[in-house]
Amino acid sequence: MLTAAVALPLLILLILKGSMFLFSCFIILLSFLGLTEFFRMALPERRLEGAAASLFGALLPLALISFDPLQILSSVTACVLLSALLFLFRLKDVKSAAGDTALFIMGFFYVPFLLGHLMLLRGLPHGISWIFLLLVIVMAGDSGAYYVGCSFGRRKLYPAVSPNKSVEGSLGGLAGSLTGAFIARATFFPELTIADAMITALGLGILGQLGDLFESLLKRSFGVKDSGAIVPGHGGILDRLDSILFAAPAVFYYAIFVFMRR
Repeated sequence: MLTAAVALPLLILLILKGSMFLFSCFIILLSFLGLTEFFRMALPERRLEGAAASLFGALLPLALISFDPLQILSSVTACVLLSALLFLFRLKDVKSAAGDTALFIMGFFYVPFLLGHLMLLRGLPHGISWIFLLLVIVMAGDSGAYYVGCSFGRRKLYPAVSPNKSVEGSLGGLAGSLTGAFIARATFFPELTIADAMITALGLGILGQLGDLFESLLKRSFGVKDSGAIVPGHGGILDRLDSILFAAPAVFYYAIFVFMRR
């Protein structure tokens, strides 16, 4: 079992001092754990297939860091074809086969494909700073949303998906993300302009909240409270990664198409 008090310092140490190889291994491990949770929620009766797909899918981020379009395309194609063949030859219920296959394919794109952008980000100039900026924005946003929501939350944000979230909490989260981005600019990432700090804070803050809502939608659809129990008191790996899954690709493409083209 992991605890937040242990996991966070280990993550910081790994990002700061770990090699690209160790960081990649860490992302592969997170991808495996996240996929395992996803398949257990989505298809609990398919434990064997889910375990095999988690092992295979966890390697998908390696295709991303190759920057080889053919390798990326072939890896994605393999995920789709193997999922289709798996349910074709391990048929249980014809009526649910299409939906089950779609859930398997979705798992590959939702967890390792999105999470693999952290490996791409780590390889960029200022890659470590970009990753810490992402974490600071998301974590400050989570904290701001929690405390403002608990103190001043009145209007429900999206009760059909997440009954406890409020509009006030969401705005507090964006304020927290803005604060975190400017603290990052003033401390470890001075290369950011004021515009960079504002755009990344608001963009990643909004995407992080949407990622949280989307995972809540999945859990309600699957009829579970938490994605897992690997982090005591905090749910599963996906419960910790939901915001990062949506925000990581955005910060990578911002760094590539905006920040590095000046």
